[in-house]
Amino acid sequence: MALHELALEHGNLHGHFSRDLAPVLTIDPGDSVRISVPNHAWDLAPDEHFESRNPEIDTGHPLAGPIAVRGAKAGQALKVCVDEVRADSWGVTRAGRDHLVEWELDGGIGKALGRRVGLAPFLGVLGMPPPEPGVHSTIPPRRWGGNIDCKELVAGTTLYLPIPVDEAHFSAGDGHAAQGDGEVSGSAIETPVEALLTLDIRDDLELEWPIARIDGAWLTFGFDEHLGLAARIAVDGMVALMGRELRVTGGDALVLASVGVDLRVTQVVNGNLGVHAVLRDDVFG
Repeated sequence: MALHELALEHGNLHGHFSRDLAPVLTIDPGDSVRISVPNHAWDLAPDEHFESRNPEIDTGHPLAGPIAVRGAKAGQALKVCVDEVRADSWGVTRAGRDHLVEWELDGGIGKALGRRVGLAPFLGVLGMPPPEPGVHSTIPPRRWGGNIDCKELVAGTTLYLPIPVDEAHFSAGDGHAAQGDGEVSGSAIETPVEALLTLDIRDDLELEWPIARIDGAWLTFGFDEHLGLAARIAVDGMVALMGRELRVTGGDALVLASVGVDLRVTQVVNGNLGVHAVLRDDVFG
């Protein structure tokens, strides 16, 4: 397995999703890629802005990629192992247009407003373009991933995404040093990051929506403009997962889900709202 690097260069970043965007790197399944990205606003520091390649269409998060995975086919699942996520020493959080707080990030602690918060860095955007042609925003999460903004997807976790286009054309970015479920102000501690990701293909896993494996639990995701529908998608995904993992289906799976599965609001600020269902390994003994 090979290790590749996408340096912090204009040619390696884009700010929109499109199936027509040419890959900047092609890798074999199982290869790893180290990426570097500015924060959500294309900033590297309070007084250092990183210009996008095409300001007219690169209006979203700066994303490293697209990365093509040889042999990946639409309908398969992409396995994304989050090996490392390293936050910068500086970050910002906004509340509305005019209120911005800067954070000092050091030693796993963020400091601002006379408060301290433990850091748990992750990438907010992990995903692939819609199968339809054209330019698509990076802001909403979709069934193929994107701006998921799930604080559970830290180093050591694995995300599985349904592949929408051949060769996957995967991209990642939107570094967060810490975030609460919901991301209620519209931003987390937004920071430049370096990350290491390993990409592989699963042709034995049929997915309609993303799922993830975290320490001691499975997650299933749902996204929709309506929070209740997002929750239903997450529950349906969990019932399907319980069939694969626990060999329990139908009404029995729904009964166990009602007793042992937790629903959490992933985020409420990206157009499509997010819900993730959590099945702990130890919940049923």
